[in-house]
Amino acid sequence: MSELLSRLFSTLYRICFAFFHGWKFQNMGAGAALFRPFRVDGGNGMTIGAKTVFQRGTWLYCCGVEGRKAALEIGSGCAFGYNNHITAICQVVIGNNVLTANNVYISDNLHDYEDISVPIMHQRVRFKREVEIGEGSWIGENACIIGARIGINCVVGANAVVTSDIPDYSVAVGVPATVIKRFDPQLKKWVVLKT
Repeated sequence: MSELLSRLFSTLYRICFAFFHGWKFQNMGAGAALFRPFRVDGGNGMTIGAKTVFQRGTWLYCCGVEGRKAALEIGSGCAFGYNNHITAICQVVIGNNVLTANNVYISDNLHDYEDISVPIMHQRVRFKREVEIGEGSWIGENACIIGARIGINCVVGANAVVTSDIPDYSVAVGVPATVIKRFDPQLKKWVVLKT
């Protein structure tokens, strides 16, 4: 009975979310929802696919800088953990069925820090590189992805900091993140890479 009530509450919440908040987004797929509390800046540049869910504490930011138009595209069937922060000043694309743990940070930009006479918080935000996360990937707790591409069906380990591309069907861990395992299509199995 409690499972039935839970499903009913979830369905009702998603309907209410679409009614009260769907207009804030460029496009919101059926059954998509952000659970309260959440923050959305620049929703008119965001596309969120059907049945994608964000747990409490999510902050989605999509605002261009220096005349650049920003886009944040999130596929269908994704599940984002608590306190995820996704920010785009140019473009962040997340494929279908991506899973994240809690406290994940995804960004296409950095703060400048070169001018030591100016506090970093007062220096410009600088575009690093477009971010793409391939479908079916899993991002571990406290991971940071900054200006990098992650391939299809990848695993990014907890606490990893990804600043360079991760190929399809890979497991990456560490700071900075490095690939430690890849799927070999000829052997049809996961292979540990020599370090």
